[in-house]
Amino acid sequence: MLGEHSSKQYDNELEAIRSKVLLMGGIVETQFLDAMTCFRIGNPERADRVIREDDVVNQLEVSLDDACSHLIVRRQPTANDLRTIMATIKIITDLERVGDEATKIARVAKNLHKRGNAVVNHYEMVRGVANTATDMLHDALDAFARNDGQQALALIAQDAIIDHEFRSIMRNLITFMMEDPRTISAALDTLWVAKAIERIGDHAKNIAEYVIYVVDGKDIRHTRSAAPAISEELPE
Repeated sequence: MLGEHSSKQYDNELEAIRSKVLLMGGIVETQFLDAMTCFRIGNPERADRVIREDDVVNQLEVSLDDACSHLIVRRQPTANDLRTIMATIKIITDLERVGDEATKIARVAKNLHKRGNAVVNHYEMVRGVANTATDMLHDALDAFARNDGQQALALIAQDAIIDHEFRSIMRNLITFMMEDPRTISAALDTLWVAKAIERIGDHAKNIAEYVIYVVDGKDIRHTRSAAPAISEELPE
């Protein structure tokens, strides 16, 4: 009975951590969406809110890391349980970095608004890649919540789409800057935003890979088999 009670308590503690990780994921999802809204319409108040929320995300990272460390020390988990905790720690780190990237986008949007630059056309350049990254992040968190390795594997291929779109955006922005030097400032800001979006896609892919590690016990990082052949079909 004592062992059963201890096991139940461990499960409760682990579930509490998972719930808090999903709370953190919801916050960074909102940060990203709000940051892109700021970039589209130039809302400095919303940008400030995104920036302030980064402190909340940072505090959650610290408290969750501490909770995971204490769980390892107290329960000394093995096999799948230890794998779950270690993957969760890495997911927490990726979520914190998504928050950082969203904050960068908000700061760029705020600066553009202050300078009075029109960014509507530049927003349209990144809208598609932003939508893909948003879907990836949401699906990665959903796969984590449901321990769905198949969903995690399916979304990994989308990272190749984001990388391809980022290269296309970069080429277009370089062309704009060469043709009209007056666009350099806003174009560089847009490039920073596009790069931040591309990094968010990377972090979403990382989360998906950790979900697969937990569910299947396979570390598919840095392996070509992790993503279907869609990346080979994309034109340069």
